[in-house]
Amino acid sequence: MRSHSDRDATTEIGSALPGLRRSSGLPVVFGGAVRASERVHYTELFGAGTDAIRGLVVQPGRGLGGKAAAMRRPLWVPDYLHAEQISHDYDAAVRAEGLKALVATPIVVGGRTRGVLLGGLRRSLTLGDRTVAAFEEAAREAGQRIAVRDEARRRAAEAERARAAADEPGPGSPRWAEVRALNAELRSLAADVDDEDMRTRLLEVCARMDAAASDGTRPDAPRMAPREIDVLACVAQGCTNADAARRLGLRPETVKAYLRTAMRRLEAHTRVEAVTEARRYGLLA
Repeated sequence: MRSHSDRDATTEIGSALPGLRRSSGLPVVFGGAVRASERVHYTELFGAGTDAIRGLVVQPGRGLGGKAAAMRRPLWVPDYLHAEQISHDYDAAVRAEGLKALVATPIVVGGRTRGVLLGGLRRSLTLGDRTVAAFEEAAREAGQRIAVRDEARRRAAEAERARAAADEPGPGSPRWAEVRALNAELRSLAADVDDEDMRTRLLEVCARMDAAASDGTRPDAPRMAPREIDVLACVAQGCTNADAARRLGLRPETVKAYLRTAMRRLEAHTRVEAVTEARRYGLLA
């Protein structure tokens, strides 16, 4: 069974192929994720004339893609079937697709190969720097998007663990301030996620945490925007406006505006008074 990380890598590889075909000029581009077994699964193809490569499972270090994945650097050959520097475990699939010149570039995230992008021509040719550079750029961009997905999942898991570990089921818990801070960071991270389904799921987690936080809120508490609560939560932890901006992914001017609005709603005249009033209403731990 594939993990979330495998599916994320596969999704990003599939999304990268059409643009990579245009930028590299190669008619056939393909690739796949590196799974827990360290094997590469070629599941994504674009421009292929057959399904010979689809579903191919490549062992670590074997073939061009397996070697690129293991070495964590781009590799290319002018004629795959006659190349001496690679193994020929997968010649049958390459021959069936009619490929000769091939390039393979690993997608490396945090020092670990998460996938491989490959492309080929149906004639022998030494591939130029421009073609290889296109693959390196595509791999770099895919790696960045995978890293964002990884971080989003990590933050979401942290937030869920913090919520579950809270001693009391409401904002009066001594650990609820950390939950609120994680929720604020998670909401900021969600705004940077391009994948709509992933962004929706992250915001749903935020909404569930907001609902849990409101359980202990007094009925007469002023209505506050989530971002106003986020800023107050940062202030409660001793953050300056600049600190809060970095944590929340906002500009300092925006943080200042949220804080000013929150103070007005709470009828507070200082930052400390705003935090005190928010806690009195049950809006903060």
